[in-house]
Amino acid sequence: MNKFSLATGVTLASAGTGSVYLNENFSEGWRERWIDSEWKKEDGTAGKWETSAGKHFNDEAADTGLKTGEDARFFGISTEFTPFSNKGKDFVIQYQMKHDQEIECGGGYIKVGPKPEDLAKFGDPTEYYVMFGPDQCGGTQRIHVILNYKGKNHLKKTDVVFRPEVGRSHLLTLVIKSDNTYEVLVDKESKHKGDLKEDFDFLAPKEIKDPEQSKPADWVDEAMIDDPEDKKPEDYVDEKRIVDPKAEQPEDWDEEEDGEWEAPTIDNPDYKGEWSAKRIDNPAYKGPWEHPMIANPEYKDDDTIYEFDNIGFAGFDLWQVKGGTIFDNVVITDSLDEATAIADKTWVPLNKAEEAAIKEQKEKEEADRKKKEEEEEAKMDAELDDDLDDDEDL
Repeated sequence: MNKFSLATGVTLASAGTGSVYLNENFSEGWRERWIDSEWKKEDGTAGKWETSAGKHFNDEAADTGLKTGEDARFFGISTEFTPFSNKGKDFVIQYQMKHDQEIECGGGYIKVGPKPEDLAKFGDPTEYYVMFGPDQCGGTQRIHVILNYKGKNHLKKTDVVFRPEVGRSHLLTLVIKSDNTYEVLVDKESKHKGDLKEDFDFLAPKEIKDPEQSKPADWVDEAMIDDPEDKKPEDYVDEKRIVDPKAEQPEDWDEEEDGEWEAPTIDNPDYKGEWSAKRIDNPAYKGPWEHPMIANPEYKDDDTIYEFDNIGFAGFDLWQVKGGTIFDNVVITDSLDEATAIADKTWVPLNKAEEAAIKEQKEKEEADRKKKEEEEEAKMDAELDDDLDDDEDL
């Protein structure tokens, strides 16, 4: 089994439960392992990558990660590792992401797939197997899970809602299992478990509507009808407006110049509203018509949906309105235990430090707010006392 060291990314023997194909913490030498994308440089929209631990950290050197360094830019960067197949085993993607800013609109996801011919050309057109991670814009805040099947990318049918906290590093984990199930974890807690065949549209539906069948022309699916015995009363007033009976043609009205005079209309004081017959149960009602289903001749089951060959690169391909997102501790492995063990050494102590720092910051902000309110109240009281003294002097 192989494992990448936390410090340098070189291959070392592993005594763990699985193989770790990539373990990157953006320490010394990371620039030799990661290649900037040239994709958006020609039009001047490519953003610069920096390294930073952010406002809050546990150990600045250990917690320094890759940071999007500019606003309103595309960011692309990727790395390669020894290709592998996840046939017959789990496929785990894990990384840390911290918005050290109000993101407004932008992505925080990772792409993993077959190694491109040239990493410098990595960008939106690049083929990938998995796109996983946060994407938000306005009120939409979710975790993307997009998987490639037979050359086509498929987005998970329903969203995994995720609202990241500014200044806090979130641990994002995707586990794709060989039984065609998957799980999304955030901060080591499961957010969604599902079946690949049910949650994505990889396969044609097992059943389809029988094309030879259609709703009979005499099928009655109206549950309620107007009561045929209910008639509008003869004295029922449903005219909303009437001619004003008090209006008179002005004496100086000239039909040749002014045209034919018409009396203005007014709201009808006797108006009772629009009349409608009472509704009753329809005696001919047959219930909703259901289209008969038949087996789909194009359906073909596939137990290898989960499987990817030649997995050999990982990269970030993002657009952000506000730069400042930090990525760290990117892990590609076939063991959730291995990924969790790495997170316990890296993310767990960082998370505790960040939570403590954020709590302290909020307490300070609250104390400053109260102090400001007290000072303003004292100022107002002093001004009121001065006004009273001036009145007494008068």
